[in-house]
Amino acid sequence: MLHELKNHRGAQGYLRLTGVPAEGLEHGCDSGIDLAYLQDQIPDLRDLSKSSQDLANDTEDLLALIELPQFHSPEDSGVSGVDPRIRSQLAELQLRPDRVLHFGQDEGLPRQDTLEFSRLEAWSCQLQGRVWDPNSLSSFWFELVNGAYGDVYRAKGLMNLPDGRAFFCNWMVSQSGSQFLPLEQLAPPDGRPNRISALVVQGKALDSNGIRSTIADCLLTDAVLELHQAPQRERQSQPTPAN
Repeated sequence: MLHELKNHRGAQGYLRLTGVPAEGLEHGCDSGIDLAYLQDQIPDLRDLSKSSQDLANDTEDLLALIELPQFHSPEDSGVSGVDPRIRSQLAELQLRPDRVLHFGQDEGLPRQDTLEFSRLEAWSCQLQGRVWDPNSLSSFWFELVNGAYGDVYRAKGLMNLPDGRAFFCNWMVSQSGSQFLPLEQLAPPDGRPNRISALVVQGKALDSNGIRSTIADCLLTDAVLELHQAPQRERQSQPTPAN
């Protein structure tokens, strides 16, 4: 879908609807991770949740990607397979999607991204302004997805590194490995970055205290962050040699 959005000649937008509850199952918190990553890749991408315009009457050639979170696999295809309560959310926004894809049903979406559980817990943590020690982040992520903090089925996050980079980290138990996708934009080496950073985890018997404690040990203090950033600022201030 990212490729399709990038290649669209008109306006592009993204909207994530709230899910509907189900007994024993918790939706992962919408921490803005997906929108932040998409806007990094497509700077002009519109956040349709904050749009004051009537989307149904938008005169632009708008391609809108709308996430419709639901727990159970649909019996029908297309719009008919969407939970009626979510269809009500679409109707309230006067949205009538002309194409609906369902995980586990349509070829446009990876089948291995469909998981079935009788119980699912969710845990999330806001990390804006936080910066990770790179080696500690690697160790923590390995521990997280390999069961050190409970049976984790899904984990995703945006993580800041001291050199100004950030990574979209993504893992699902049905996949062969994790994704670590770098953001295009670099944060300046001048204090803590102000972009969105967060972690969302779904699974069973999650050790939230253990996760939180380990994260605290992995984050850089102001003094250590300055040790990383000072040489970067010095290099940037040096004149570029003429050819």
